Amino acid sequence: MVSEVSGKWLITGANGNLGRRLIVYLLKSTRDDIVAVVRSDKALQTMQRLTSPGGDLSEVYSTRLAVVVADYTNVAQLQGAAQGCDKAVHLVGILKATTISTYQAAHEDSCLALVEALAATSVDHITYLSIVGSRPDAANACLASKGQAEVILASGGPSSCTLRVPMVLGEGDYASGALRRRATGNNGFVFRGESLEQPIYAGDVVNAICAASTQQLVGGYDLGGPECLTRKQLYQRGADLFEKTPIFVSLPIGVGYLVAWVLEQFLGNPPITTAMLGVLDHDDNIDSEPTMKLLGMEKLTSLDATLEAVLAAR
Repeated sequence: MVSEVSGKWLITGANGNLGRRLIVYLLKSTRDDIVAVVRSDKALQTMQRLTSPGGDLSEVYSTRLAVVVADYTNVAQLQGAAQGCDKAVHLVGILKATTISTYQAAHEDSCLALVEALAATSVDHITYLSIVGSRPDAANACLASKGQAEVILASGGPSSCTLRVPMVLGEGDYASGALRRRATGNNGFVFRGESLEQPIYAGDVVNAICAASTQQLVGGYDLGGPECLTRKQLYQRGADLFEKTPIFVSLPIGVGYLVAWVLEQFLGNPPITTAMLGVLDHDDNIDSEPTMKLLGMEKLTSLDATLEAVLAAR
């Protein structure tokens, strides 16, 4: 049902899988306008394809979607983009840092700029997407940076809500592609196969973001999927869909850290880093009921339904 009440959303980091999914949902289910902020012309082209022939949206929605290219740490540019908006969703973040793209710039500096920019606008609430395990004193560099970003948002400017989620699986995203490769292979190695995963469907994350924004929730909340299982069990559940019986050999996580450390020493942009591996290795075992109750979410998409949707969509 289309909402009769219209508003205007500022969505930063809008070209990612979740950002595009959120935009499609909002344009189809509300009368709201959207300002989507991206940081490059390439990302702009990605967004423009949403309303081009063959895109997820018909051209009629293009009148309610404005795409702006801006530096996420540029206060003036963010302030200009946010004029007339009443809600903000901050989806800017990275899992792997490089010398060019650091955790501080992506997380802390972008949040500092956003808070300062929105102080002179009509935006009265920010919803921020973070990672389960994030806290300012975390030993892991990525989780500590995300935790610092949460503190920045909570300490100034508009009211804010942080939703911390584990692995997010959605049609066509990187995580689902990696899982599909595991599920359709024959055999493979897994670092610490007994680590706990609690994947959540991307559609549920979008619903949670919308609920937190419209209800203007304040504070930080963890939200995981409906089922917790080991990494090896997750890979096997995916393989079951393809009627395959691969053998996953679990390796000590220390081996993974050693490999990541060596790659960091010799490559400017290694495929995996120690901090990235630490986030992926985090044990996720979340009681989502309190957060779901606050958000007004009665149930989450089952793991089986999620796997069927995201693995078949490749």
